[in-house]
Amino acid sequence: MQTATTPRKPRLAAIEYIRGISMMGVIGIHIGSQYIMNPAANIHLVALFETFTRFSVPIFFFISAFGLFYNLDLHAPFDFGKFTQRRLKTVLIPYLAWSLLYLFHDGLLYGVGFPDPMHLLSILFFGNAKYQLYFMVILLWFYLLMPLWIKLVRHLTIPRLCMMLALQIAFDYWSSFSTSFNLYVYSLPDDDILKPFLMYRLNYWVLHYFFIFLLGGYLASHTAQFMDFMKKHLHGLTACFFFTLGGLMTYYYEKIFLSGYTALEAINTAHQLCPWGILYTVAASFFFFAIFTYQKYPAVLSPLLHLLGKHSYFAYLSHPLFITYIGLWLQNTGHLITAPVAISFYAATLIFSIAAAVICRKIGEHIPILNKITIGVYPSK
Repeated sequence: MQTATTPRKPRLAAIEYIRGISMMGVIGIHIGSQYIMNPAANIHLVALFETFTRFSVPIFFFISAFGLFYNLDLHAPFDFGKFTQRRLKTVLIPYLAWSLLYLFHDGLLYGVGFPDPMHLLSILFFGNAKYQLYFMVILLWFYLLMPLWIKLVRHLTIPRLCMMLALQIAFDYWSSFSTSFNLYVYSLPDDDILKPFLMYRLNYWVLHYFFIFLLGGYLASHTAQFMDFMKKHLHGLTACFFFTLGGLMTYYYEKIFLSGYTALEAINTAHQLCPWGILYTVAASFFFFAIFTYQKYPAVLSPLLHLLGKHSYFAYLSHPLFITYIGLWLQNTGHLITAPVAISFYAATLIFSIAAAVICRKIGEHIPILNKITIGVYPSK
């Protein structure tokens, strides 16, 4: 069958750099979860860890879609079998490998053992082996629905994108904040088969992120116009980024100072699925793409951004291991996670995660199966 690809377009460094920035943001969110357990946690540092970084997960869907559609001919036959085979190798195999690693590791570390077969299937379906793995489950669902996304992107226009953005905001608001719906979910008996499917809906309902994925696909399919738009509106996109960031931060502080929320309650409200969070994600997608494409920044940063982007996949998958052991070391040595400790905690986790990625990638060049199962990279033919 004819493949649905066009001649290869130039490589875009912005995609790689955004991966690195997003990975750093995800680590920040998870360090923030450790820091916020300190009753005296600084609410401004919590905001930096947990609110400023809220674009991190959804922007991964944006760049994933952009990468998928960048060299795709929307009007040529689409070989779904070949596409699925390749994507399952790059995502499903690493997902299963890391899930089993975490289940064995945590079973030994916490003395809970390995789950029984039925529980194991549930864990793997919902991505619950570790708190960062749900992203891969949603990504797999996006891949399996690729023919649908192609049909939608073919017919997308700017007005239709705006309509989809409104639908996205409405759906995410209902899923996150509908009192009646959430009361219904939590009122279900624990043995009700429907309960986990609704409790863990964020782990596999692609509808929570369909707009940002389609936006990435649409812009990739109109690359020339997108590049021209960014070049002409660089300052406007920068202003939009900081405006939406300000809106999300204001929402966070309003919940604390006016509504009496705790910092934990505030970050669980001012997140990526609230209206300001969605707008912030969209603005961040344009902003980071624009500055990594047209904005002049110190040349010395390029190798660092390349390093972070190249190894972001492994670092994303492995960083909970380093959070676990650094956290245990802090606990055993009597260190309270204060603001300076939290910042050091973040830096150490990032450094160890990237170092481990570099080492494993090098070893994987000699033992290819290591790269195959950890990051889905196969030797060049």
